[in-house]
Amino acid sequence: MRAIRLLSIIFVLSFSISCKKDDIPQNLDPKQEMRDFVQNISKYAKNIHPGFAVIPQNGVELVSTTGDDTGLPDLNYINAIDGIGQESLNYGYSADNKETPPDENEWMRFFLDMAKNSGSVKILVTDYCSSTSKMDNSYSVNNSNGYISFAADHRALDNIPGYPHPIFNENPDNVTSLQDARNFLYLINPDNEFATRQNFVNAVASTNYDCLIMDLFFDGKEYTPEQIDKLKQKANGGSRLLICYLSIGEAEDYRYYWKDDWKVGNPSFIEKENPDWEGNYVVRYWEQEWQQIIYGNDSSYLKKILDTGFDGVYLDIIDAFEQFEK
Repeated sequence: MRAIRLLSIIFVLSFSISCKKDDIPQNLDPKQEMRDFVQNISKYAKNIHPGFAVIPQNGVELVSTTGDDTGLPDLNYINAIDGIGQESLNYGYSADNKETPPDENEWMRFFLDMAKNSGSVKILVTDYCSSTSKMDNSYSVNNSNGYISFAADHRALDNIPGYPHPIFNENPDNVTSLQDARNFLYLINPDNEFATRQNFVNAVASTNYDCLIMDLFFDGKEYTPEQIDKLKQKANGGSRLLICYLSIGEAEDYRYYWKDDWKVGNPSFIEKENPDWEGNYVVRYWEQEWQQIIYGNDSSYLKKILDTGFDGVYLDIIDAFEQFEK
């Protein structure tokens, strides 16, 4: 959610100065390690819930076998995912409400289209813009490219935008798979704007978004089964998908798994604090201890998401591979 490419470049420069490269495996392929991580998450989740949607955000170069525009589609990776989330494709790359440079837009769209045309991959674009003309343009351009999109007027993703009304591509039908979705709402910090969990649930239930990307927790508390059921119903009577946010490229010190004595280097997978986001720590995502926190056992984060009744997972900080390539 947090990282856009410009911030990633800044972070890479500072990261490369201070990371401990002497104990990073010489033959490490950071892109392939992330592909393997996502593919194993997908396999685990779909073995439990065959219809479960897996949607990595950013790091879209992973769909190419070479990680650049010279490669063929990596079908092992593409077939393991159901969608790709892309931030700032048209607006918000260098600043909110500012158009993304054409060369960066073209670069990202190359890989998005590779994924879309090589398998059943739904593209979900989040543009950060607040003027109505740019929001209109964002929805129109993404729709013409065959993507569904959300124009976020708050970078914090903490509100339900009042514009447009009705929402773009409003849909009265039941949405039972990601392929059915015509729009989505990205709202992962509701405790910034809503006083209680129930206030948030009631507000979402009064909308007709086909898909909601949200967090597992509200102010540290999980949602009740009744609240989950209500969130899955659109105001027009149709059903919507609930997709749960999960960062796999960084550890967050406000999550349930964080221990009081954790710091950089302890456990070994904690590499460095992200200088742009206090409390977020880049991890050696290929290490088994970190992966076991994320998936593969009954106490893992992903199992909690599955047990709560979500329809999919939205994987963030996929582009963490950039930091280890330097």
